[in-house]
Amino acid sequence: MKTKLVTYEDQDAILEGFLAYDSKSEMKSPGVILCHAWSGRDAFVCEKAKEIAQWGYTVFALDLYGKGVLGKNKEENIALMTPFIMDRNFLRKRLNSSLDAFRQHAEVDNQKIAVLGFCFGGLCALDFARSGADVKGVVSIHGLLVPAKKIKSQPIKAKVLALHGYDDPMVPPKEVLSFAQEMTKAKADWQVHMYGNTMHAFTNPSANDPSLGTLYNPTADKRAWQLIRSFLAECFT
Repeated sequence: MKTKLVTYEDQDAILEGFLAYDSKSEMKSPGVILCHAWSGRDAFVCEKAKEIAQWGYTVFALDLYGKGVLGKNKEENIALMTPFIMDRNFLRKRLNSSLDAFRQHAEVDNQKIAVLGFCFGGLCALDFARSGADVKGVVSIHGLLVPAKKIKSQPIKAKVLALHGYDDPMVPPKEVLSFAQEMTKAKADWQVHMYGNTMHAFTNPSANDPSLGTLYNPTADKRAWQLIRSFLAECFT
């Protein structure tokens, strides 16, 4: 496997993504974009990029915040994420710049791209779908599900998968129901899988703050990745 840092731009922002792929393959492979959680493109998302690349994909962990920018605590994470939550047009533009940068790499098959996101990144993955982006599938992993209020969604081309903990206090069951209604109205090919006795951030072994609602769940984590692998295979068939 080969990994490298990739510098790209969005207006005046200098961004740095992380690329992982099979350096021995002479064929272009399907591409997977990973959207980071609220702290930024951290070690967790880069490790996931390497793991998914072992499935035979070219994987790009995008960067929304800027080269070297990482939140160090809850307050900094909120400050970094909030401008994108408050201005979803701004978010979509940054996402599209990342998609354009990824498409430029010789290793990726531009006709076969999917997007995965964790927590805040789950919202980003879903906004790829809502924007009408030409991607095969999107996966929200314990993600925020609420759509933008003042932006009209475009026809959804991607298959949609949301993986969610039933006990996630950040996205209660009523918001999951609203999301299902949104996807149904959009006539999307959608799925939601909910895990019982499971909180937010359940795939991250470093999540250990039940008071915040974040807690790693190894069983849900294992089940989620089995489903993600199957979903990607379906998208790229």
